[in-house]
Amino acid sequence: MASKKMNVLVYSGHGSTTESVRHCLYTLRRLLSPSYAVIPVTGDIIIKEPWFNTCALFVFPGGADLGYCRTLNGEGNRRISRYVNAGGSFLGFCAGGYYGSAKCEFEVDDPQMAVVGDRELGFFPGICRGLAFAGFQYASEAGARAANIKIHKERFENADDSVADHFKSYYNGGGVFVDADQLASRGVQILASYTEDLHVDSGDFKAAVVYRKIGEGHVVLTGPHPEFAPQNLAKIPSLPSYSSVIDSIHATDRTRLVFLGLMLQKLGLEVNEEEQVVPSLSRLHLTSHTAADVSGLVAGWAESLTVVDGDDYIKGENDVYRIEKPGSVWTVKELKRAVSAVSEKLPTLASVTGNPADDTKKDQGKKPKTKVEEIEECIQYTAASSADQILDYDKIVKVIVPHDNGLPISKDIPFHHEAFYANLNWYHSKLQNPGASFGKYLMYGEVVTSTNTLLEKNPALLRHLPSGFTLTATTQIAGRGRGGNVWIAPPGALMFSTVMHHSMVMAQSAPVVFIQYLAALAIVQGIKNYAPGYDKIPVKLKWPNDVYAQLPGSANNPVVKVGGILVNSSYSGTSYDLVCGIGLNLSNALPTTSLNLLANTQSPPLKAFTPEKLLASILTHFEGLYSTFCQAGFTREMEGEYYDSWLHTDQIVMLETEGGVKARIKGITRDWGLLLAEELGWEDRPTGKIVTLQSDSNSFDFFRGLVRRKV
Repeated sequence: MASKKMNVLVYSGHGSTTESVRHCLYTLRRLLSPSYAVIPVTGDIIIKEPWFNTCALFVFPGGADLGYCRTLNGEGNRRISRYVNAGGSFLGFCAGGYYGSAKCEFEVDDPQMAVVGDRELGFFPGICRGLAFAGFQYASEAGARAANIKIHKERFENADDSVADHFKSYYNGGGVFVDADQLASRGVQILASYTEDLHVDSGDFKAAVVYRKIGEGHVVLTGPHPEFAPQNLAKIPSLPSYSSVIDSIHATDRTRLVFLGLMLQKLGLEVNEEEQVVPSLSRLHLTSHTAADVSGLVAGWAESLTVVDGDDYIKGENDVYRIEKPGSVWTVKELKRAVSAVSEKLPTLASVTGNPADDTKKDQGKKPKTKVEEIEECIQYTAASSADQILDYDKIVKVIVPHDNGLPISKDIPFHHEAFYANLNWYHSKLQNPGASFGKYLMYGEVVTSTNTLLEKNPALLRHLPSGFTLTATTQIAGRGRGGNVWIAPPGALMFSTVMHHSMVMAQSAPVVFIQYLAALAIVQGIKNYAPGYDKIPVKLKWPNDVYAQLPGSANNPVVKVGGILVNSSYSGTSYDLVCGIGLNLSNALPTTSLNLLANTQSPPLKAFTPEKLLASILTHFEGLYSTFCQAGFTREMEGEYYDSWLHTDQIVMLETEGGVKARIKGITRDWGLLLAEELGWEDRPTGKIVTLQSDSNSFDFFRGLVRRKV
């Protein structure tokens, strides 16, 4: 049972433009989610990280391809080429089309604009020449147009008579693939052509989109921007012609989407029959088993509150929270009232939503906004936002609903608070946890950006939350992983983040680095002690922060990832403020592997895990481990349990940070939690040299036996 490649990586490093990346993410997520996670990545990740085994498609958006060259020429491009030749897929839009060709010719007759040169990837074995249409200006829509594109339907297996022959695509600065029809012997296919007169010589077919099979892989390159959705293009009063461009793209938008789907299918991906709308953020329900405790917690936030039009807000460093008052609901009517109250104080909606403004110097010389003004802008932005547009989720007001008079009604939300607190109390009693603080306060949101971000990126709120405070969610749309990577939770995952305030006094005897190991142990213990029989669930640990499982009934007992841990820490005078985020595949459908799939394969089959009970089990075991850790450090018993579950006992690896020497993994050090490796020489004999490696500076490619420097 092999795991399908589920990541679609979008380059967001030097040379790319923010808008092009956002358009890529917006459109590809709607066409590919939830089967794939569409993730922005930097040049460092391409060059240094082991992304090959999980990548289904690599995407280069619009921008300036010289920036791509400066970042990736050499090792970066070698890795991309190896990936494609070994069966990977590559998609380049506009600048990505220039970049993926053997040669780029851009405005060769304009000494101020000219960009001419060979390109290393050479997926299209010819010239990408621009401008296809004259008038391009950097950082401007003045040269944008709705290019008429003819689809070559014979090149697509699934293009029947219901697919229109033409559509209008956003274009701004792209090229044409010269004489693409003459390169058929080298595997080039023209998928779409421009139909209008071009600014440069292109050959007979005016190739706008081309395909080529490279080794075992697939490549599609475009000149226009079919990924630009018209609803994300804002009309500009000072540029009346741009309004007609947007209207023209709107008129054939359905065909544009069909063409994109056909293109992605040709690259080997599974495409949604209908666009998947990214769900709107939901309210955050704050509860406790003792409802009165919620009132006390909210009262402790008093010094962080800012009142705007009679409502209480917390302006965090990253997010704005509105504290809903008892008996009120922030309906559309209430939102309009809030917007009406602040609208006179804000000059234009464009300044809030980030739409193009006529005066590029409008912010120069202005004094910094007050906290009230920043909150008012977020209120305005939230009111103007739509699920059909690219959104800046940091600007959306998050609503916290304190339940100080009972728990939420289960039929209203897909998380049963009563079941959670009943199981939490049972496990705490069983483990005899003296403080019983982990899970005492729970905040739940059906749809959130990231449980870790909502806590860790807002210290103004974080420092007023008690240890053990936990935030959990059903759907996470902008999750984060280790090393700055985005981690997207598939449907059916259990996601939560727990707050911990770790005293500086304990830094020597109980170092913070061990928290990730305690969390890993808590996951194993929480699963195996869930109920009788669950101790047979084959969960394993990969250093430093991944949870794996052995697949039953498969040759050689392969392992697949089923979860991960991310611990963020900050220092606030006398303690480390920690946010420990955990994500587990709980009930995900195939092709991922979930804990419930593993439970069902046991003999006899075990009942499915429920998120409420498993969360309670992990939190209580986490608290028991942490309490012991604070008193006695990382004990021999903890160390033994950790090794019982980890995947690396005596594994032979290559240490990139040590010049590529071979070494045998021996464990982790009990003082600072470093990875301990014994260098090997001739015939894998120990040399006597011991190497220690920090988890924050290194990553472990388990399947390739490689420990490498972390980006």
